[in-house]
Amino acid sequence: MSSGTTSIQSLIDHPQSLTSVLTGVTLNPEDSLVSQIYRILWDAIVTLKILPGQLVSEKEIASVLNASKTPVREALIRLEDVGLVSVVPKSGTYVTAIRIDAYIEGCFTRLQLETGAVRRAAERSGIEHHIADLESIIERQSVAWDAEDYVQFASLDEALHKAFFTVAGLQGVWHFQQKTQADVNRIRHLKRIGGIRRGTQVIEQHIAIVDAIKSGKADQASNALVLHIGSLESEISKLTDNPELLAFIENQKTSMLRKSPGKRSSRSTHHQQVI
Repeated sequence: MSSGTTSIQSLIDHPQSLTSVLTGVTLNPEDSLVSQIYRILWDAIVTLKILPGQLVSEKEIASVLNASKTPVREALIRLEDVGLVSVVPKSGTYVTAIRIDAYIEGCFTRLQLETGAVRRAAERSGIEHHIADLESIIERQSVAWDAEDYVQFASLDEALHKAFFTVAGLQGVWHFQQKTQADVNRIRHLKRIGGIRRGTQVIEQHIAIVDAIKSGKADQASNALVLHIGSLESEISKLTDNPELLAFIENQKTSMLRKSPGKRSSRSTHHQQVI
């Protein structure tokens, strides 16, 4: 058995409780409690600290975070809107299963929107301060990779791609895109846990994208972005080439069916239809 397979199996065999994941997390009373709770849970679900099919209890979250149920409830509604949890009537709120079709659609959306963003960024003038920010993120990402801090590496990866939209003046498009990326992000972290990592290559590709933006070469920036993200066909091949990933996805779908034989809430059902 490969080390990647062992890591994924360990994830299944030794899931963390919701309380253990949230213990030690503190909220800033000066900031929006809903936004903070949403982001905390989003991070935990996307990084697979909280697994597909796992019950997320409103009461437990409120107790561990020392918050009232109202902001927790509103945060869970937001998580349901982006497809990360679903409410099962008379049962509870569960983390949704990873769906291959949503992953493929999310990859397609990302490819189309980000190529447009880096093209527009390269075409803009007066972006020198943005370039400095992009280069700083890449430097920190390199440090995280050398330190084998793969969670921080992934966080900085997201920060860089978000910054592409900022440079392009399209921050709102980034937020729209994020609503389609729930399963893209979860599968990316599943690959990380399974030992499928290409950090040095990623950093080199990031440098190529930023250099093209800096030089004002829109076509070159777009091509570098496509090379970095990969085509839909290449993303599907990565899954089929790693059966342990597909096995995890299939097993958690089966687990969800056992836990939630009834209908999901109308909001979740609608979300799955429109993703």
